[in-house]
Amino acid sequence: MTEPLYCVPLRHRRAENLHIVFWLMKDISWCLLWRALGVFMIVPTLGAAILITWRARHVREDLAHNLAVVFWITANAWWMIAEFFGFDESPFAFGISGRHLALIPFLIGAAILLGHYLGNRVARRAAAD
Repeated sequence: MTEPLYCVPLRHRRAENLHIVFWLMKDISWCLLWRALGVFMIVPTLGAAILITWRARHVREDLAHNLAVVFWITANAWWMIAEFFGFDESPFAFGISGRHLALIPFLIGAAILLGHYLGNRVARRAAAD
């Protein structure tokens, strides 16, 4: 096999797997309208995402993707809270509702990934010249 391998330490893999369990518990709680558990599960879900991001900060590609996940969970948690507490449809200003405010972290995560991929493309083109 000539393809390079990407190895992940076992403790990092376990944190990633546990993170998925937390995220599923949070979203299942949201789906079933279990307000207390859903809000509680934000802390371990977001905490695990931040820990994974911190551990992977030395690999630029992992950092970008994990930061996008942190912002995704933040947006997802905000949206869930907005629905649980009934301000998801309430307008704040200019027709923007509580749910629409989740676009801020969603767009930050997307911008991080866009910057990462555009940066890689520019770097590859510069290296090819």
